[in-house]
Amino acid sequence: MKSITSIVILCIALVGTTLAAPRAALAFDTSSSFAILMDYETGAVLWGKNEDETMYPASMSKLMTLDVLFGALRDGSVKLDDEFIISEHAWRTGGAASGSSTMFADLNSSVPVEALLKSIIIQSGNDACIAVAEALSGSEEAFAIRMTERGKEIGLTGSVFKNSTGWPHDEHVMTPRDLALLARHIIMEFPEYYPIFKERDFTWNGIRQANRNPGLYLDPSVDGLKTGHTEAAGYGLTASAQRGDRRLILVLNGLESERARADETVRILDWGFRSFKNYKLFAAGTPVENVPVWQGTYAEVPLVSTSDIDVILSVDQRRDMKVSVAYQTPLMAPVEAGQHIATLKIETPGAPTREYPLVAGGSVERQGILARAGGALMHMLFGS
Repeated sequence: MKSITSIVILCIALVGTTLAAPRAALAFDTSSSFAILMDYETGAVLWGKNEDETMYPASMSKLMTLDVLFGALRDGSVKLDDEFIISEHAWRTGGAASGSSTMFADLNSSVPVEALLKSIIIQSGNDACIAVAEALSGSEEAFAIRMTERGKEIGLTGSVFKNSTGWPHDEHVMTPRDLALLARHIIMEFPEYYPIFKERDFTWNGIRQANRNPGLYLDPSVDGLKTGHTEAAGYGLTASAQRGDRRLILVLNGLESERARADETVRILDWGFRSFKNYKLFAAGTPVENVPVWQGTYAEVPLVSTSDIDVILSVDQRRDMKVSVAYQTPLMAPVEAGQHIATLKIETPGAPTREYPLVAGGSVERQGILARAGGALMHMLFGS
């Protein structure tokens, strides 16, 4: 047996399991200390800066508070017209008395869940977060444990929560990648609530407050999600934008001002939509290559992928992409349709090689004894 690798010449105009985009060192930078740009459909990371380093997420961690609340609404344990109490802890720590982001709910008042939900999303209300935490878990500390456990369930590997608000705490941390994954999860799993993230303002107790997401006012394609700011964290934003049938998710943190946050959000999203394209390589069931079959009723068998294969690349990455097929030869008959035969390899600069299985696109029976003997003799005499 010997290994054969052949280069597949692609005509990129084919059809859509998708390859994660290569993480090449693109000539692009940001003043943000942390950043990640993710393709929503595939979860591919297009570009990043310290994307796997832990940071203080500030109010962006309220996305996890919302995820837990969305889950409670989904399973029916909570309803939008239920009312939660604004405790003294919620009022003093996150309400009007705190001087922090608040919905200005009155002490000991009962607030409908729907209003608390909108306050968290639009106003970044700390009192609303604490009220939700206490109602769902009995205390903010217990709710923070629940947040951390929930994060692990959905694949967040670098997140630890110590409160429901993002209030400064040395051990309350997330990574940019985790925030992007969390944003993608919320958009994907809770589409019924996602439109709230685009609402421009919310009024409670006679006090109207505007949505803090600058992208909503500067880029019509932006429709979420959450800002954050503390002295330790700097200015941050988890944003999502859709142009046509493409959606990108952007996380920034560690910026020096609100202006820098707004400018970088618009600049990076625009660059992302312009610089990366989705190239459709192989449709499921479409022959990638034909492989010779020894002693079979057919001389070759087509290799196919069981799922569509796309790649998301910059123009430069697409130019330098190499696609190859590796398999062991000779391939002896019989061959069954769906049998794993080869591996498709896609290589691009600055990224690990991606490998996908290729299977037989049809069955090939073994020849009869006389045909096999004749074939063996031909091979001995002529090498074919």
